Amino acid sequence: MPELMRLTSFVGAAVLPHDGAAISLVRPGDGKAVFAVVEANDEVVDAAAKSARHAFEVNRSASLHQRSEWLRAASAVLKEESKRVATFISEDIGKPIRVAQIEVRRGVEFLDACAAAALNIGGEVVPVDAAANGVNHFGFTRRVPYGVVGAITPFNAPVNLLIQKVAPAIAAGNAVVVKPAPSGTRVALVLAEAFCKHGWPPGLFNVVTGDRAAAMAIAKNPTVSAVSFTGGTAAGEALAQAAGIKKFVAELGSNAANIVMADADVVDAARKIAGAAFEASGQQCISAQRVLVEEPVLDRFVEEFVAAAAKLCVGPADDPSADLGPMVHRAAADRVMRMCQDAIDRGARFALQPKQESCIVSPAILLDVPDAADLWQHEVFGPVALVRSFNDIEEGIRLANDSPFGLQGAVFTSSLATAMRFSADFDVGSLWVNEASRYRLDMYPFGGMKQSGTGREGVRYAIEELSQIKFTGIKL
Repeated sequence: MPELMRLTSFVGAAVLPHDGAAISLVRPGDGKAVFAVVEANDEVVDAAAKSARHAFEVNRSASLHQRSEWLRAASAVLKEESKRVATFISEDIGKPIRVAQIEVRRGVEFLDACAAAALNIGGEVVPVDAAANGVNHFGFTRRVPYGVVGAITPFNAPVNLLIQKVAPAIAAGNAVVVKPAPSGTRVALVLAEAFCKHGWPPGLFNVVTGDRAAAMAIAKNPTVSAVSFTGGTAAGEALAQAAGIKKFVAELGSNAANIVMADADVVDAARKIAGAAFEASGQQCISAQRVLVEEPVLDRFVEEFVAAAAKLCVGPADDPSADLGPMVHRAAADRVMRMCQDAIDRGARFALQPKQESCIVSPAILLDVPDAADLWQHEVFGPVALVRSFNDIEEGIRLANDSPFGLQGAVFTSSLATAMRFSADFDVGSLWVNEASRYRLDMYPFGGMKQSGTGREGVRYAIEELSQIKFTGIKL
């Protein structure tokens, strides 16, 4: 067997060969091991952090215009490399090629949006003379960078979730050290090298390879001043503890509830929730998982929901018509099937039974899932949705909030009063009305309540999270 290609860290302006435990990565589409990700140890992480700190110091006086130009250059090169990058996404994590292409386009658009937002980073005049002893004084604020931002990203959107951390950090004036999920490593390395070749200063964008050990090393490294993480709640808690008092932004777990009221457009709700639950194999933090339907329209909704799910195309990741491809690896597919079986063993029943073929799992819809089942309690992160009825708005809100998570939710209704009631009482960081829970735009504040995280992402909001307010007062 030929030796696997070894992926090691990118520090400064070049790949840094280093030793370490190697993680063999298997393509979910064909089961072949194609490369090995080498775990970066503390010394490699420290070298990357110091490279970033040096880049920050050299470029800390870079104008807003210069930061914007760096981001526009990155947008141009990502657009130029879009076909190759989308192919890597599809091969490495099994995302359908059409969906991977959409992800890359979104990354291009996000870079452009941050380039525009960077030109408008400002502060405010503080009316210090509102205090008697502030007379003849002048005060103002401005936003300043942290210095080095550590970004730890998951596998499921290796371009989008990386760009959503790197671009705001650069816009705010920081340098970055990224630790991607192992299966997102090839994409991260390609972007770092391409951005560096197209005008980014050496050390502005570093990548360290590996898994948990490298992530923990970033969080605890004293040169890293802020950490932005997307991933599971348990991992987030461990990283936050390692980070200590430094700034920590986290988008964590979810178990998204989608509520369908009796006055909703049931056909529209079923179609949108089916896409939100099953496309990309449900491997999104805000994929629809718990679908709560008001009793009078339950039977009709289930019929339409099953029909909408059955229309989705399940196939290989390189099929342009595929809505669902392989899950990231066989263990993930097996876990999803076990969670379904746990619910069935506890008295649930299938409205649409899933089929597994290696890493591919077809859509699953379950009814009568009890509270004790894993599917009600935990995040499935797979193409599975459960449907439960409720009798009135009070019960609907109670069931929607019956979760330790609160990332993003949805409600379908034709009543403005109902929409506003859910806006007030549904405990999520963001709520969509008449769009399903996986609907997301990049200009609004996105982040969670409860165990779903701290801080907010989205162009302007992420820039604010990755910068800090500095006050200056002057005696006139």
